[in-house]
Formats: sequence, C-alpha cells, structure tokens
Amino acid sequence: MTVAVGETVYNEGKAPCSGLGLTWSDDDLDAAMKGPVVAILFDDVGKADIEDILTGLAETEFEQEGLRRVLADPDDIEDWRIGEAIAETYLTDHRDCYFPWPDGRDERKRGSSLPGADLVGLHNDGQGNCLAFGEVKTSSEDKHPPGAMHGRTGLKQQLEDLRDNVSIRDDLVKYLGFRAKGAKWIHLFQQAAQRYLRNNSDVQLYGFLVRDVEPHKNDLRARVKKLAEDCPGGTRIELLALYLPKGRIEGIGKAAVAARAGGAS
Repeated sequence: MTVAVGETVYNEGKAPCSGLGLTWSDDDLDAAMKGPVVAILFDDVGKADIEDILTGLAETEFEQEGLRRVLADPDDIEDWRIGEAIAETYLTDHRDCYFPWPDGRDERKRGSSLPGADLVGLHNDGQGNCLAFGEVKTSSEDKHPPGAMHGRTGLKQQLEDLRDNVSIRDDLVKYLGFRAKGAKWIHLFQQAAQRYLRNNSDVQLYGFLVRDVEPHKNDLRARVKKLAEDCPGGTRIELLALYLPKGRIEGIGKAAVAARAGGAS
C-alpha cells in the first residue's frame, strides 16, 4: 500500500531547487496511519529481524516475557516523529527513495534526538542511484513560514548546511557505508557512493514540512529562491509542504500508540 500522492495546491521554482505544496484529506491521513506510516514509526521490519535472531534463545517463559518486553512498542511517541514517518513514507512511495536504516535504531535511549540529517538514504533519479538526505519539520504554527524554518536548528539552516558543507555530507556517507556492509542494498550504496566520489555535490536533498494549517506558498517561496542561488553543480533540492487536515497534528503520536494497542483511533 502506498500513501496518497495528495492534491497539488502550489508549485514554486525550478531546477536546481523547486517547491511543492500538497494537501491530504482525513481519509488520506487515516489510511497512511493504518498502514505504511505506522510500520515505519514502530520499525516493524527491524523488530522482526531481532525476533528472528533471539526467538530460539528464549526457551523459558521468563525469557520469552523478556523478549516481548524488549520488542514492545513505546507507550509514548512525540508528534514530530509522525511527521518524520510521513515524510519517509511519502518520499519512498513517490520520489523513488530508499531509506534502509531508520534513525530510531541509533538511539541510545528513547526520545533522544540525533545529529545529522533526519533521512539518510538513496534516490533513483533515472540515471541510477545517488545519495539522498532529508530534513523534516512538523508544525501547527499558524504562520507562513513557521518558526521551524528559522534558527540554528531550523529547516533553512539545515538544508544550507547539507548543500554547502562537504564534511557533513562525508559523515553521512560514512554513516550509511558502515551499515551497508553485508546488507542486501550494498550494491545500491556502492552505485550512489561512486557518483559521490566523482562529484561530492551529486546528491538529492529534500526539505519536508508537515503542517495542519491552511496552505500558503510563503511556507516555501523564499527558501526555494535562496537555496537555488549558488547551488553547486549536481545538487538537486526539492522542498515539499504536506498540509494535513486542520488540527490533526496535536496528539497524533498518542493516537498512533492507542490505535496500535487496539484502543480508540
């Protein structure tokens, strides 16, 4: 099942940097939350791998209970994590991206925030695979653009850093490379890495806003224009703003946990 592509409400810019505003209906969001978004949010694939490794070792009921505890879903999820899961699912389904190593697997404790790009993976641009890095912000602020665009940790600065700072990109290449050894997707990484070694600006960058306010092109307009200026040759940037129905962001994490546990949606 793929998530809805959404209805386009505005377009901004052109290569090397473009912006797109999209809307989802309640039905679109509900369908996504019941399927692929929740699967990514709770890392069902990763947990299945752990279960496969450990099941044979849990021989007693006490040990089996311990395994169930280790693999249990969290009892609380921040709303912004839903935004990241929506962004990852959308880019996978509609931008031919592949993010093989979920960010959450690198947390040393639940709720921690890790440095680096929110999304690190690969994108097939029709000429093969290249590296893809994405930053995601979730905001209900009724302001265009929202405050999440600005500041040291805002989307503006994060995308500029990915565009301009080779050392940041190099670290992300190593991050993915460490995890590629022995993986089924190593050939995809090798193809993308070869392109990067030829031109360290040959990357696809995504900025993704998840909102639940009225759509407005000012969310992306200025940033699209600025990111296109002096953009290194080979770098492609796309900004997307996905507008959910009004009021759906607050509490969406708790709703996902409740639905997963079989409670009210």
